[in-house]
Amino acid sequence: MKHKDSLNILKTARGQIDAVIKMIEDERYCIDISKQILAAISLLKKANVLVLNSHLESCVKNAFYSKDPEEVETKIKELEVVIEYLNKVV
Repeated sequence: MKHKDSLNILKTARGQIDAVIKMIEDERYCIDISKQILAAISLLKKANVLVLNSHLESCVKNAFYSKDPEEVETKIKELEVVIEYLNKVV
């Protein structure tokens, strides 16, 4: 279900990005454009949280219950890479 929720959020963000492009083409006020960009960024972050939560609740949980140390280690490394990237971006 979370992927469907993420998809809906991403489609909304896509609409906002299209609106931002139109605003720039129409040479609208910079602050108004910036506000719309920030709204799109917020939606992208929200979709990302849903995707990561889904990953934790399914993939990581399944790896843990499998008791396969290599699979668990792989999932931990994947999350470490994402967390490292988030710390660079934010």
